[in-house]
Amino acid sequence: MNTPLPEDAEKKGIALLGSTGSIGEQTLTVVANYPDYFELEVITAHNNADRLIEQALQFRPKTVVISNDEHYERVNDALWEHDIHVFAGADALCQVVEYGEVDVVLTALVGYAGLQPTLRAIEAKKNIALANKETLVVAGALVTKLARENGVNIYPVDSEHSAIFQCLVGEFHNTIEKIYLTASGGPFRGWTTKELENVQPEQALKHPNWDMGAKITIDSATLMNKGLEVIEAMWLFHLKPEQVDVIVHPQSIIHSIVQFEDGSMKAQMGLPDMKLPIQYALTYPERFKTNFPRFNFLDYPSLTFEQPDRSTFKNLDLAFRAMEIGGTAACALNAANEVTVQAFLDGKIGFLDIAAVNEKTMTNVRTIEQPNYEDYVKVDEAARAKARELLDQV
Repeated sequence: MNTPLPEDAEKKGIALLGSTGSIGEQTLTVVANYPDYFELEVITAHNNADRLIEQALQFRPKTVVISNDEHYERVNDALWEHDIHVFAGADALCQVVEYGEVDVVLTALVGYAGLQPTLRAIEAKKNIALANKETLVVAGALVTKLARENGVNIYPVDSEHSAIFQCLVGEFHNTIEKIYLTASGGPFRGWTTKELENVQPEQALKHPNWDMGAKITIDSATLMNKGLEVIEAMWLFHLKPEQVDVIVHPQSIIHSIVQFEDGSMKAQMGLPDMKLPIQYALTYPERFKTNFPRFNFLDYPSLTFEQPDRSTFKNLDLAFRAMEIGGTAACALNAANEVTVQAFLDGKIGFLDIAAVNEKTMTNVRTIEQPNYEDYVKVDEAARAKARELLDQV
């Protein structure tokens, strides 16, 4: 689809970090729909060299980064004759976001790996389309302070945060009383602790509504993804912990709700499709015409809501606790979770062990109340080490 654009629309240079993941692939679909508006300057991947090569040959970005340098030679050999510059390693991720041709950096990297290149992009005064929630979970105070100092906008890509952002357009001067992040409840909504004891990775990877990568899908099953989103929302929208709540909405039609101080509530609705929030983050303040499927009320005669079970799905409760503690608590929790989710996927621990190890790690790693960047790095390392130590005791 090559859709006509607004007459005053200016072309945007895009650096897409994490192009081979679920968000990255859907971003490329959006970019392909508007070739007169987007110029894909940079794409990156960590291990998926074959798909990165395919994407580069299709979209012809000026620069490609394979952060696992073991794959550099293969990627370079495939692309050098096409005049595509290839770099390797984590440092290259931080360098390419500074390129002058780049207007927006969409960070779709998974986990803690997204923090440093996002900080470098902000320092280079690039606007951010943020799909890497861990960036704000780990170092929200630092990231938001740096964005303010550099006049950088952070546009949310997560469907829930995009929903809040859309509800706030035209309302930025009005006081938020509370926001409600909606959650599908995941594949195990309503299950008891006893029923969760024998959950296998293949069961947890079957999300009822969304098509996502493995890590985020497991996080959705444990409700950690919603916990991370709670922390992210606090930083994105300058809220206090008590102003953020979660409500389970199994149909995933209402993506989130904002309640203002006069009692009025706004909700953003639509079918569960990540391409819409991706596109809105890249085109804001414009809305470009799409051919995405439309929501029909008659197809959903009943929209239901329920309280999340924070006692059974303890990761969500841990996220609220980390938000209340502040400092580096969320950094430690996120680090532990990245370790435990991988251990679960590898069949080394059970489903319930994820939250158990996360809690012990967050409790045993010292919280730094006013951290700098080096403190976040140290806490991340310490929490990963502690989590691995605890895994040996499971």
